[in-house]
Amino acid sequence: MDCRIHHRRRRAGTVEYLTSKGRLSAPPSAEAMKPAQHPTALRTQQLLVEAGISTQVVEFEQPTRTSAEAATAVGCTVAEIAKSVVFRAKPSGQAVVVVASGDNRVCEEKVAKLVGEKLGRANAEFVREATGYAIGGVSPLGHTNPVKMLLDVDLQSYKTVWAAAGTPFSVFSLTPNELEKITGAQWADIRLES
Repeated sequence: MDCRIHHRRRRAGTVEYLTSKGRLSAPPSAEAMKPAQHPTALRTQQLLVEAGISTQVVEFEQPTRTSAEAATAVGCTVAEIAKSVVFRAKPSGQAVVVVASGDNRVCEEKVAKLVGEKLGRANAEFVREATGYAIGGVSPLGHTNPVKMLLDVDLQSYKTVWAAAGTPFSVFSLTPNELEKITGAQWADIRLES
């Protein structure tokens, strides 16, 4: 898999791997990356093929349920992880999925304005019922029920981003344009300003 490492350099006795947006202290663990085998990850792979996206869903031995875990496993920066954050819209009860850059916190106020409803927290049971996925593995496509979806405009800063593939151990890479294509969602400023 292409982890977007441009080159490596020695610094103070260690090797740094430079990506398009940052530094890694170690190379991606290619031997830990294997083709998808879990039925949910394979379903995601099929959905990607049907959408015309040429990418490979991969699985890891270690979990990739947080942005930091995924970035470490893949060998990219946390910002290049396209994490799915799920809210419950009030009063409709519909799921709102925000696909955000891994290092951004989502501003609920901005999202509520964009979707036209107040937001509530989504517990694990609601996330699984609404999307068909467990927390930590919510893919940006293939939800079991209709959802409202927004894409974090900051993801457009990267050539490649990595998203969950339906399990807390599987991911796939794609371009921001491909992410827009498979979701049909709009780009928006959803970042919580500090």
